[in-house]
Amino acid sequence: MESFREPSIQAPEEQPPEDRALRPQRMADMVGQRAVYERLEIAIDAARKRGDTLGHILLDGPPGLGKTTFATCIPRELGTTLQIASGAALAAPKDLLPYLTNVSEGSVLFIDEIHRLPIAVEEFLYPAMEDFRIDITLGDGVAARTINMPLRPFTLVGATTRAGLISAPMRDRFVIREHLDYYSPEDLAEIIRRSAVKLQMPMDDVSADEIARRSRGTPRLANNRLRWIRDFSTSRAAGAIDIDIARSALEMQGIDELGLDGFDRKYLETIQRVFGGGPVGIEAIAHTMSSATDTLEDDVEPFLLRCELVVRTPRGRRITPRGEEHLGTLPQSGSQARLF
Repeated sequence: MESFREPSIQAPEEQPPEDRALRPQRMADMVGQRAVYERLEIAIDAARKRGDTLGHILLDGPPGLGKTTFATCIPRELGTTLQIASGAALAAPKDLLPYLTNVSEGSVLFIDEIHRLPIAVEEFLYPAMEDFRIDITLGDGVAARTINMPLRPFTLVGATTRAGLISAPMRDRFVIREHLDYYSPEDLAEIIRRSAVKLQMPMDDVSADEIARRSRGTPRLANNRLRWIRDFSTSRAAGAIDIDIARSALEMQGIDELGLDGFDRKYLETIQRVFGGGPVGIEAIAHTMSSATDTLEDDVEPFLLRCELVVRTPRGRRITPRGEEHLGTLPQSGSQARLF
């Protein structure tokens, strides 16, 4: 039997400093996603009171909304340990063995991007999730024999940005399924104010609201914007922050009042200028922009569709009147922000 490398078993508090800086350490400290929080809180509290193992949990939703934060907070609430794996790195059942054989009673195994698990690994997980056992085959041919290995009861937490790619048998084995949605500007502004305190930045409500409006409803983007504004303020404004400084910092990055960046605007401008507003196929847009179609479909279009700036039609993409209006109010992409 092959030797396996021991997986990293993290106590929830042992996260990298750069992640710990802004990431909430307890579910009660999280802003937004209150319905998800309340349902998970009930499930965790019930498991604690029964002395039982928490059911397996699947978290899905767009990137940057807090799936990993929930996954790392759950073991803290349970007072147990956490193992972290990536679906892309688990190419064969043998890659999963060290994680399963090292689970402790009631511990949490977190698999990020779980939709990227191969079918063979998924099927290997089924008895582990349902019966807390795995079947290991030793040898080949007529000399092969199967060992049934019991596991300690554990909780599997899976996170995915593409729940539709998870097979139905896998989805059905998760007791709790939660979808994380985009945050409201009010929740984002509160996250920004809390993050500013942790980063020891001055922050007024008006500036926090402005940053929130330009952060696409995504806490990860809001915190990235905040870090950039801190750098801009330190370099160009002697550490001061107000709404003008925040706007200038974001405009230097090409981020407009809706949160669109330069690449988003290039996409809209290509449809408007080259294709007369559409409809036009995604391949034609990608070739014109010297980009890949999956980059446009996965990184650019979701936000533009959510903002109703473009629509997908049977004949291709088309700019909406709102998109035309927004392009008409924007400065040229190469415009320079006011420097301090």
